[in-house]
Amino acid sequence: MRAAGCYGAASVFYTGTRYDRAKDFITDTKKVHQGIPLINIDDLRKILPLGCVPVAVELVEGARALPEYTHPDRALYIFGAEDGSLSKEIRDWCEDVVYIPTDGCMNLAATVNVVLYDRLAKGNNTRSGPLF
Repeated sequence: MRAAGCYGAASVFYTGTRYDRAKDFITDTKKVHQGIPLINIDDLRKILPLGCVPVAVELVEGARALPEYTHPDRALYIFGAEDGSLSKEIRDWCEDVVYIPTDGCMNLAATVNVVLYDRLAKGNNTRSGPLF
């Protein structure tokens, strides 16, 4: 949630029950959850916002390296659990699959921050060009 707040995400969706079980133990000193909707959903494929491109972030064969990636104008970035991977079914549903080229694995929070920062750093370098 902190990364979502730092980089101006419109909303955050999550699946599963981990967050619901752990939310009472999480300290959110920035209180980002008060300004950005955090929504539990059974299936991410049911909530794709209009005009958004689903982008899986996963280290798998055939994924594109993030430094060479041009972000869609509107994206729904999908990250797997810290101790698991996205299913092939979800990866196949996504229009793009990207990975962060590192020598070791990163945790989920670091991965989210890198992807959202990459989008910010590339500025107007989106598929349709500069947005005004």
